[in-house]
Amino acid sequence: MITERFFQIETEWNVVHLPYRPNGFGVLILGDRTDFVDEQTSFWHQHYGRHQLIADLMNKGYTLFQSNLYGSNWGSPRAVTMAKHLYHLIMKKEILNQKIHILSEGMGALTALQLMDIMSDNIRSVAMMNPCLDLPAHLDREKEHKLFYKQLVKEIAAAYETEEKRVPSLNLPSMYSSTSTKPVRIWQRMNHTIYEAKTHCKKYELLRSKLGSPIQLIYHIGDNPYRINQSIIKFYQENEKEL
Repeated sequence: MITERFFQIETEWNVVHLPYRPNGFGVLILGDRTDFVDEQTSFWHQHYGRHQLIADLMNKGYTLFQSNLYGSNWGSPRAVTMAKHLYHLIMKKEILNQKIHILSEGMGALTALQLMDIMSDNIRSVAMMNPCLDLPAHLDREKEHKLFYKQLVKEIAAAYETEEKRVPSLNLPSMYSSTSTKPVRIWQRMNHTIYEAKTHCKKYELLRSKLGSPIQLIYHIGDNPYRINQSIIKFYQENEKEL
């Protein structure tokens, strides 16, 4: 038995998934560029694999919450602000431990990185799936694909509320401006991924090692979603020993 509640903050739709037997821990979902939340559904509802992940987490008692975050936000300041706003609203309305887990996918990792720095006391651990961790590098790589590059520049300009010609000179988010040592585990698909491991998660793995706070990077080919889901749950549980 699962209860869902859809609500608006300013222009953006949000959803909270309430489990039948709550375990007291919350998970903020930060999705990739094609994710959305509207007044009655979301990408994570409609995508079979993501819906199964929601169900598996809720069966373990996790309260999940997610915002539309202005669509393809690419870690923009207003997306970070909205995520913070959602966190504080959920903490007021639900009986949850103040330290939450984050579950990010793709582009959502750019917002996760920033929240790890500015909301350090409120974050317990971060699970990342196929993360984009360096937007300038991703933008540079897409120059090889003219149509994709043009679309990406358009999305970033809209997200950062600026002109397309100014995008190359923007101070865009990347792992190199993050100093957080929060527990992070990454599940990186080995095939069919937009964000290459060598540009993103491998470099973040090295960066965290230099910070003296190593992370775990798990490669997979996406053939066993159940095993990945259980691995994410286990990671969260490992970081719940201290309330």
